[in-house]
Parts: sequence; C-alpha cells; structure tokens
Amino acid sequence: MLHTESLVSLNGTQLSYMGHDAKEIPHFLGDTYGQFAKRLDLSFNQLRSLAGLKMFTELEELVVDNNLLGNDLQLPRLPNLHTLTLNKNQLTDIEALLEHLADVTPSLKYLSLLGNEACPNQLVSPDKDEDDYQRYRYFVLYKLPQLKFLDTRKVTKTELMEARARGAFMKVVKPKSEAVPNEAGSESRSLPYTPLPRGSRDAKNHKGVFAKCRYIYYGKHSEGNRFIRNDQL
Repeated sequence: MLHTESLVSLNGTQLSYMGHDAKEIPHFLGDTYGQFAKRLDLSFNQLRSLAGLKMFTELEELVVDNNLLGNDLQLPRLPNLHTLTLNKNQLTDIEALLEHLADVTPSLKYLSLLGNEACPNQLVSPDKDEDDYQRYRYFVLYKLPQLKFLDTRKVTKTELMEARARGAFMKVVKPKSEAVPNEAGSESRSLPYTPLPRGSRDAKNHKGVFAKCRYIYYGKHSEGNRFIRNDQL
C-alpha cells in the first residue's frame, strides 16, 4: 500500500495519478480518496475505461487527457462535475458522447475534446476547416446548452442562439478514409498529432487548454490542466 500511495500526488482535495501507464483506475484510489477528492487528474496513462470513478462521489473536476478512451466510454453519474477534459483520446462519435454526458454530468460547464476525431479541425483532419469546427461547436452547445467553455474558447451568447436555432443540423460527419498503401505495399501510418500547445505534450510539462489557466503544482509529473474557478468568471 505504501508503494502505491507513493505514486499519488495529493494537495488537499486535488488528486493526481499521472503517467503510470495504468490501463484502468486502480481500486486503491477510489477506496482511499474517493469520498473526499474533488479534482482528479489521470492524464498520460493508457486508460480504456473509467469504471473506477464510481467511488468518487464528490468529484467536481476530471482530467483524463492523453489516454485511450473510445466510443464505449461510460461515466458513472457525477452530479457535481463541472469540468471535464478528454483531450487526445480516441473519441469519434460526438453525438453518443454528448448524449451520455447530458445524462450523467448535469452540472457540466467546462468541456474540452481537443485531439479527438470527434472534435474536427485542420490539425486532426486536413480536409476540415474553421467552418467545420464552428458547426461542431453549435452541435455541442445544442446538446449541452449549459456549457460556459468549450475547448479553448468561451461560449458566446451568439453561439447559444445559433445552437438553439440550428444546432440539431450541425453535426459534422467525418467520412471513413481508405488506407493508402506505401511503396512497400503496407499501409501508411499517420504521424502522431497534437493540437495542444507545445508545453502540454508530455507528462512532465502538462499545461491547461482553456483560455485562462491557473497552474497548481503538485507531484513530480504534473503541472496539470488548471481551469477557471467560479471566482474568476
């Protein structure tokens, strides 16, 4: 137990378990910290499931950037969660994700999906442009109208009005791309990609992605995503 706890960074109610290549949330995290942790950073692991979150009954902020979470993502009901960042995972089905979040995170105000195919931009797909990204924003806000921040930008009144009026028709569909064989006859592999600032690309220098950030340092691996608090709005 002492060894596992040494991998955890704890600052009051803020808990970090970053960069340990975990494929699932360790049981000891929920057993030990689940009843009081309000902020949990699980970035830079290899998580494919967040089933272990059911023990975190008081969670308000969840950061799971740089993992392997896909369209089968299931969160427990987290009534107090107001901040969720899922940057650089493997999410492609935006509609299913948003419907799930609407059901289990009723207090959500800050959401970031950068680095997923579900969030279209030219850094993810060369065939996407700013218009595609703006349509994505309208669709997200149609599904989650309570959001205050989406990705790196504050939600505007104009966006909310447009989302209410036309958001249902703004879903951006990414066509299936056919693999192009290289000269050796094997499928070409895409280069690693990140839309995030250079400083947020590794576990040793993980910075926020919202427009205003506050850094709170705890633990040898984490400079973590820090977000706008209520008193900064």
